[in-house]
Amino acid sequence: MKILSPLVVVALVAPLAAPALSAVEGQSQEGFSFRSGVELINVTATVTDGDGRFVSGLRKEDFSVYEDGEPQTITHFSNERVPVSLGIVLDASGSMTPDKMSAARSAIDRFIYDLLGNDDELFFMEFANRPDLVQEWTTDRRAISRAVARVAPAGGTAMYDAIADAVPLAGIGKHSKKAILVISDGNDTNSRISAGELRYVIRESEVLVYALGVDGTAISTRRGPTIQLPVPIPFPIPGGGSRRRLPPIIGSGPQPRGAERVNADALRQITDDTGGRTEIVRGFGDLDGATARLADELSKQYYLGYASTGKKDGRWHTIRVDLKDRRLAVRARKGYIAS
Repeated sequence: MKILSPLVVVALVAPLAAPALSAVEGQSQEGFSFRSGVELINVTATVTDGDGRFVSGLRKEDFSVYEDGEPQTITHFSNERVPVSLGIVLDASGSMTPDKMSAARSAIDRFIYDLLGNDDELFFMEFANRPDLVQEWTTDRRAISRAVARVAPAGGTAMYDAIADAVPLAGIGKHSKKAILVISDGNDTNSRISAGELRYVIRESEVLVYALGVDGTAISTRRGPTIQLPVPIPFPIPGGGSRRRLPPIIGSGPQPRGAERVNADALRQITDDTGGRTEIVRGFGDLDGATARLADELSKQYYLGYASTGKKDGRWHTIRVDLKDRRLAVRARKGYIAS
């Protein structure tokens, strides 16, 4: 089997639309309080300055939110760090050589012990030909570290299937912020779900996605085909039994077999929809820095909430977040499917 690169880290964050829930004004350190009867659209926003540094300390009045081009009233807001429910999903395919696995284990240990909060909860999943949940939700960092240490690489790379299975699992985490961190060393070779289908699943589940690619050789700049979504149709929850295939995705085509690099453009199309990002770093020595930046970003994000019309039309509704200070940049989800 060819050695595949780059190492890909994908983090999916936050429950971004909470049906039939409404947060009361002012949130406690324990998270958001809710009452029933009103549906909110929740948006996690990341703000950076001209040098790419994360900006904290902004107020509700500094933001504007638009749905389908129409201004919305921000009824709920927080700029405080909240605990995160984080799933770690690690590539256990045969292409994960000993040096790659060592770097991944080291980065994971530093991430969970030194960069996360004490009240964050975790689960651990590995994947090769298919996903396998090894450690369920826990606050015991040693349990996660031991599970990672037991990984024995062999087989193919079902990365998209692993992400699709991890999304609903992250959704049942106890904290209001949900995150998934996926680490893989190359392109998908074994998934039943395509990149385009995964993009639809993520849009429907409304989570924030991050991707980090680490490549010790060269970064391919070739752009892949644009992923276009099908008309929304019911889709079974990943991991809940046999998975029915969606209709073919226009422009996605079959997933490459034995490709040497992950399709970074496909990942960007997935992450950018949600307000996340894809970061490429050149070498395993930069992996610790990249995870540190991720932890920093998670600690400095903003929560915005506005009341929706409650329409369940199955359509994609666009969201745009603007800032009063035009010198700053804001990254947030691009919309949601009202399913």
